[in-house]
Amino acid sequence: MFKKILLFSASAILLISCNLNKNTMSVDQPPEWAKNAIWYQIFVERFNNGDPTNDPTAETMYAASNFRQTPADWEITPWTHNWYEQEEWAKNLNADFYGGLQLRRFGGDLQGVLDKLDYLERLGITAIYFNPLNDAPSLHKYDARNYHHIDITFGPDPKGDMEIIASEKPNDPSTWKWTAADKMFLELVAELHKRNIRVILDYSWNHTGVEFWAWKDVVKDQENSKYKDWYDIQEFDDPATTKDEFDYRGWLNLKSLPEIKKVNLTTERKIGHPYEGDIYKEAKDHIFAVTNRWLSPDGDVSKGIDGYRLDVADHVGLVFWRDWRKYVKSINPEAYLVGEIWWESWPDKLMNPAPFVKGDVFDAIMFYQVYRPARYFFAKTDFEIDARQFADSLQFQWRRIGKPFRYAMMNTAATHDSPRLLSSFENKSKYKVDAKPDANPEYITGKPSDETYLRAKLYLIHQFTSTGAPHIWNGDEMGMWGGDDPDCRKPLWWPEYTFEPEFRNSILNEGKTFDQVGFNQEHFDFYKKIIRIRKDNPVLADGEMEFLSAEGKILSYRRFNDHNEIIVMFNLEKDQHVFKLPDNKSYINLLENDELLSGNISLEPLSAVICRYTH
Repeated sequence: MFKKILLFSASAILLISCNLNKNTMSVDQPPEWAKNAIWYQIFVERFNNGDPTNDPTAETMYAASNFRQTPADWEITPWTHNWYEQEEWAKNLNADFYGGLQLRRFGGDLQGVLDKLDYLERLGITAIYFNPLNDAPSLHKYDARNYHHIDITFGPDPKGDMEIIASEKPNDPSTWKWTAADKMFLELVAELHKRNIRVILDYSWNHTGVEFWAWKDVVKDQENSKYKDWYDIQEFDDPATTKDEFDYRGWLNLKSLPEIKKVNLTTERKIGHPYEGDIYKEAKDHIFAVTNRWLSPDGDVSKGIDGYRLDVADHVGLVFWRDWRKYVKSINPEAYLVGEIWWESWPDKLMNPAPFVKGDVFDAIMFYQVYRPARYFFAKTDFEIDARQFADSLQFQWRRIGKPFRYAMMNTAATHDSPRLLSSFENKSKYKVDAKPDANPEYITGKPSDETYLRAKLYLIHQFTSTGAPHIWNGDEMGMWGGDDPDCRKPLWWPEYTFEPEFRNSILNEGKTFDQVGFNQEHFDFYKKIIRIRKDNPVLADGEMEFLSAEGKILSYRRFNDHNEIIVMFNLEKDQHVFKLPDNKSYINLLENDELLSGNISLEPLSAVICRYTH
């Protein structure tokens, strides 16, 4: 009986758990492991298809809000398909290339992840951030059908899972069961934990999809629905008229993503800014129950995940986040919470992370705020900055937040929501502006130049030696390229596959020229090397950081503590540059087989060195 009450009431959960833990835990600091993480983000549908028998179907993809329903001749797209070549079913839609792309599926699943665990371990990954796995009809899965289940097409038995889900009372956690997909996910968590790899799940508590069980009840019963107050309904349908008056608030006015109602607002709710407010209590109780399910399956924290990534976090009020953090930490004090805190005003002003990382909301944010100036320093763009501007930009961001949070940040360069790192560096446009060929005919979608590969590697040296935990978007380590969403979501270029040549500059080129695509072993080996350097030198995770020089396109800094020191130097000038190491000290070059260094170091243009103090 106690467990049932606990799951049904968020306020009861919070009160009881905080009383039980108030003398045994601190919830105002990030977990210690976070600063040592090597993050790898997995978008399961495009990661690896390990089980073709569970591939999506028209039935599992259906949503009432779909702009285009799945056509009768639709089928799974082969993994090695030319990304910019429309399938026959897509051609029959009479839509442009991007118009039908959200219907494309390649069949990635959890078995596909299980099959690649050796690869992840060999790369050196220590933490995985999964894009949403919750049951949902879309490709992106932010349109949840069920928060408390893994997507039926990610597990081994979609039909059986649908039957299990249908047998539950979704708002009664005591009736929840474990589907085959759920069990496979817990198996995956166990296997990752055996390899000392942490796991966090991506959720949006701001909205659901139109196939979500509570929303469907609202659509059916309107004002008589017991879930009508879960959502921000503007007007119910009047059955006395022929018109459908039903209207509601969708996320960013997208009717496919009805928003969960925000309540008890005491400050203005403005996108891109924190605000004081909560979520409707019964919806909040459900969210707390789902949170508990994955953190502590059947009451066993050791079998649960290690935290959450929170989508569009600024759209949810701080009152909710504070309560939710306390609850999460009461279950697992070592859980890591990272928020998507991105645009205050697109495309020029990024949000101030400070209100979200003071110890009462998140442990970190996805730190795009330090990537944008890094791109303008390391890449060749129309918005170039020099070393002094770059150092000032980093120090400005770091000064906003406390040291423990600075070190726990998820230092993100590319994700499912942005161009891949190589394409970001290849193109000279403003960060994330017109970053696809349909928006910019000059946008380069294909294989980058040799200089771009070199500049990207210089950035990676910085990313893996700077303050905060480095993050990799799945496939970047393979040398993949691609513009903004959806071109950043191609199926991964596994070495065992031979891929069709890819149209260069997509539909605008009409297939006149091609790029050969496939796994880039040299690029992968560089990622392995820089990851190993990070892991073998803890001072890169917890040491102080001091800039030594920042002039023109010359940059150097050191990471240090009482026992160790590493100096990192970059020459992005057109000519050779001589750096001077501290007198009477010897170092080894971590990038070049530990060669011994002392005195003056001459660096060629577009090169770098990582020097570790020896004596």
